[in-house]
Amino acid sequence: MEIPPQEAPPGPGADADADAEAEEAPAEAESPPGASPPADGRLKAAAKRVTFPSDEDIVSGAVEPKDPWRHAQNVTVDEVISAYRQACQKLNCRQIPKLLRQLQEFTDLEQRINCLDLKGEKLDYKTCEALEEVFKRLQFKVVDLEQTNLDEDGASALFDMIEYYESATHLNISFNKHIGTRGWQAAAHMMRKTSCLQYLDARNTPLLDHSAPFVARALRIRSSLAVLHLENASLSGRPLMLLATALKMNMNLRELYLADNKLNGLQDSAQLGNLLKFNCSLQILDLRNNHVLDSGLAYICEGLKEQRKGLVTLVLWNNQLTHTGMAFLGMALPHTQSLETLNLGHNPIGNEGVRNLKNGLISNRSVLRLGLASTKLTCEGAVAVAEFIAESPRLLRLDLRENEIKTGGLMALSLALKVNHSLLRLDLDREPKKEPVKSFIETQKALLAEIQNGCKRNFVLVREREEKQQLQLSASMPEITITAPQPLEESGELPAIGSQNGAPRPGPGPDSDSDSDSDREEQEEEEEHQQNQHRDEGVTDQSSLASCPALIPSTDSLGPGDKSPPGSPSSPTEQRISVSSPGRGHKVFVVTRVESPPERPEPPVPPTFVSSPPPSPPSPPASPPSQTMDIQDPESSEAQLQLEPSQAGQPLPNGLKPEFALALPPEPPPGLEAKGGSCSLEHALHRSQGVSKLEELLLEASQEAPRDTL
Repeated sequence: MEIPPQEAPPGPGADADADAEAEEAPAEAESPPGASPPADGRLKAAAKRVTFPSDEDIVSGAVEPKDPWRHAQNVTVDEVISAYRQACQKLNCRQIPKLLRQLQEFTDLEQRINCLDLKGEKLDYKTCEALEEVFKRLQFKVVDLEQTNLDEDGASALFDMIEYYESATHLNISFNKHIGTRGWQAAAHMMRKTSCLQYLDARNTPLLDHSAPFVARALRIRSSLAVLHLENASLSGRPLMLLATALKMNMNLRELYLADNKLNGLQDSAQLGNLLKFNCSLQILDLRNNHVLDSGLAYICEGLKEQRKGLVTLVLWNNQLTHTGMAFLGMALPHTQSLETLNLGHNPIGNEGVRNLKNGLISNRSVLRLGLASTKLTCEGAVAVAEFIAESPRLLRLDLRENEIKTGGLMALSLALKVNHSLLRLDLDREPKKEPVKSFIETQKALLAEIQNGCKRNFVLVREREEKQQLQLSASMPEITITAPQPLEESGELPAIGSQNGAPRPGPGPDSDSDSDSDREEQEEEEEHQQNQHRDEGVTDQSSLASCPALIPSTDSLGPGDKSPPGSPSSPTEQRISVSSPGRGHKVFVVTRVESPPERPEPPVPPTFVSSPPPSPPSPPASPPSQTMDIQDPESSEAQLQLEPSQAGQPLPNGLKPEFALALPPEPPPGLEAKGGSCSLEHALHRSQGVSKLEELLLEASQEAPRDTL
């Protein structure tokens, strides 16, 4: 870029000034070749040339503001109050007593505080600037600035603070009519930049033509707002057009309240219809107290037909709708699949309008709540509504207040409720309507009572149905629980005497892998038979068990799945998985390792070390085997444990019973093998009893010999 030549102003020291300017300027200044300085020593401006860098090189970079809460430290209430008072003194503004009282009541300052209520306080620019000392230290869920008389400067400052410090998730700026264009511009910047702001209430805050583009741009580009209140915000015309156009691409907004904006039935309603065609994320649209009219309802119904999975609530309260508009709505309702609440109250619909709406409501399967309060209905219209009630399996609430429904209409509603089992609330006028026949007034009271009783009956039925569904759901899902091993005596699998004498169970227990019921019955019979034998023998063998250590360790020290000696591979930490399912009782499954069983061993010879036991003091006759094992020689006990797996009638190394090993060969019948196994067990048991008696006699002889010598 070249600067046109200018003549330097004459005066003394012009050369020195020019040299200084040439040194301070970032650009080069060169003199054309061959030029000679003038005689008077002045430097002409024509000899200078100034250049600037390109636009790309002027801005080297940009950074976002740092997160103010990244290095935040814990503060106390006194620190916040002190900082706020110092700011008020510095700015020479008044302190807000309401704010000080709330600050003193705050307890948990680390989390977002529920509410900062400044409703009704007059906030000027300096007062808003002092609030920064609070916003930089605390965060809130709700900041209520309703009717605070904000001007452009104060609103801009507050919205900048809330945006920078992310001070609120719900912001109320309603009834502030003077925030102006700069205030709305700051609010739009806050909506676009604040990721935590979800709720904005701007009721009775005018959004005019020159302010609407900022808000529309914020809603179109990026906004976290889910709820937007713009009631009585003067939106009719261009502001609504910009807003509806922006919201077509907004996928975050869920609730939009546009009541009391004087929306007309032509351009405004057409914009709303286009919004419903393209936006399927909006769930609540409140248009109460506008001038939509039947013509505007036609545009809205065109958009409703496209709402497959979107709009849930539509409020058209007091929009001068008639039976003509109900015809459009009746044709649109069968196409909507998400609409659950439809409020048409305070519209002169009349009986004909309800008849036009009836078929659409019956065809629609999503409407749960219908508002027809003050719609100029009589008994004829109530009959049409009763037909819809009788056909609807989903309707939950119906509002028919402020209508001239008399005895005939109430009778139709009462009969419909006898068929309907879903309606939980039917709102009617409490006082009966005037009738020419006085007896009809009592009839109306009786019918009103019947209607209320029908709703209560449906409520009880719904609760019972929900409880039944919950029970079915809980019963259809199997419960899987892991139980720890229980002691053998508590589980009731063997009597205490059988566990004390250490005799192994001849048949497979309930933890075996048997699947047939007949095998289980046979096993139970064998168990009962052998348990009776053990009882008879246990009485006679109690003295021998007390004086002689048992060859097989007591099963009381093992888990419920461990019926084998310590040499078996089953784990002591084994757990049971209990699975219960409806109608199948209670089964217990235990997983064990199964190995190939060895051949049937021969009956072993009794240990030889029993014939010459070392002299020991006599033990009491009722002592348990675990106590007698403590006084024996450790080497002899180890030898006994090493000999156990080879003895007849002992469990196999894999934890199975010897009868299971005998039943494996397919040639002999299972009954004979089981019988042979039981005989061998009885033989081994009698031999072990004989050995124990011999040991007792030898022990008594060894104890009597020293007495004779003495």
